[in-house]
Amino acid sequence: MSSAVSSREPAGPETRPLKLRDITIPNRVWMSPMAQYSAGPDGRPTDWHLVHYGARATGGVGLVMVEATAVGPHHRTTAADLGIWNEDQAAAHRRLTSFIAERGAVPAIQLLAAGRKSSHQVPWEGKGQNGAVSVADGGWETIGPTVTPFGDLSVPREAGQADIDETVEAFARAARLSHQAGYQAVEIHAAHGYLLHQFLSPLANHRTDEYGGSLQNRMRLPLRVTRAVREAFPAQQPVFVRITATDWVAGGITVDEASAFAKELAAVGIDLLDISSGGAVRDREARTPARDGVHIAYAETLKKASGLAVAPVGPVGDLADIAELLAAGRADAALIGRALLRDPYLALRDRPDNKTAWPRQYQRAL
Repeated sequence: MSSAVSSREPAGPETRPLKLRDITIPNRVWMSPMAQYSAGPDGRPTDWHLVHYGARATGGVGLVMVEATAVGPHHRTTAADLGIWNEDQAAAHRRLTSFIAERGAVPAIQLLAAGRKSSHQVPWEGKGQNGAVSVADGGWETIGPTVTPFGDLSVPREAGQADIDETVEAFARAARLSHQAGYQAVEIHAAHGYLLHQFLSPLANHRTDEYGGSLQNRMRLPLRVTRAVREAFPAQQPVFVRITATDWVAGGITVDEASAFAKELAAVGIDLLDISSGGAVRDREARTPARDGVHIAYAETLKKASGLAVAPVGPVGDLADIAELLAAGRADAALIGRALLRDPYLALRDRPDNKTAWPRQYQRAL
């Protein structure tokens, strides 16, 4: 036996596959969805998306979660958001899913309705995400659980029953189109202050009907959406939910409420919780602490409460930290964001078999 082989260490838990329904994800280091604001006015992915996501799939992540993709034109955050509300868009997404799958990663997509955090500028123009775009300037009417705006954005119209029903059907349609596009998993975005989170959080939801007030009422729309997506997406493929563990401010969602919501999601048939927090109000009112592993303890709590697989998002440190997290059973995978923007090949660093794990075209560099 050569010294190169004999010096190998056993593969760590981050390199082991995870099976959810009939989909086997080859490892536990996953790419978190991060909006690129680079779609054309038709909402279709561009060459930027192909290179951006293709590089991370080539870089060894087990699952590539394509950024928040709007379920309808008025559900976007900006005019440059990806969309998946028609068949032309679904066909264009096949470029992404085909390449991601060819590289051995699982293609997944996050589905979004933005609600009151909608019709704003892209981050690098004007006031960015704090800059409203009016209907006169090419924006669109926004909706929310009530007429309370987010920061300096437009005052939303209170969603009526027709708006609520349309949102449920839009998510179901997007789930069907996602399957048509070749995505093997879908994620419902119920965090970061977007529409489903707005209905969940008392900070944004001041309704007095069956969609407001008690936690049971505030969960009504998110659970309707979840059931619709689970029914629309193939039964043999997993559905995730990005869940808010806390709003980080008094009067907002607490981890106890998040635990109750997680239990309801498990009953619906969700397969994994993507654990995040914050976003219901502006950062200056409630800022998520900028520390490594900020969502790990919440992931552990929600895993115990629901019995579901969990994956915390946000700063998790390095691959050694991820391995420790998984080995301790505190989570089932890790969703990596900004670190993968800096290093598309993060998931391949320090692998015991790193030479064979890297693409053959790059092996001469090792």
